[in-house]
Amino acid sequence: MKYAILLAPEAVDDLRGLKANLRSRVREAIEAHLRYAPAKVSKSRIKRLRGLARPQYRLRIEEIRVFYDITGSTVEVLAIVAKSEAESWLAQFGRPR
Repeated sequence: MKYAILLAPEAVDDLRGLKANLRSRVREAIEAHLRYAPAKVSKSRIKRLRGLARPQYRLRIEEIRVFYDITGSTVEVLAIVAKSEAESWLAQFGRPR
């Protein structure tokens, strides 16, 4: 099944803030991993976040973390943050169950 990928306005701003080469790798990884199997958990790339209602998942791309939710056939990318900022982003914007 092909999923639609929707970027939240904050995620668009986050993406624009990245260097061009990293931005291109993030776009490619989002397309490769989230278009057809966004819920396929793996040890190295995709992780389902426990204890959170939002965001549900995290995609790891080198030192970048992409937080997203899956609703029906849509993947909503909520944020694209550096690994060093991921914990504080989750503390501020993550919604517990």
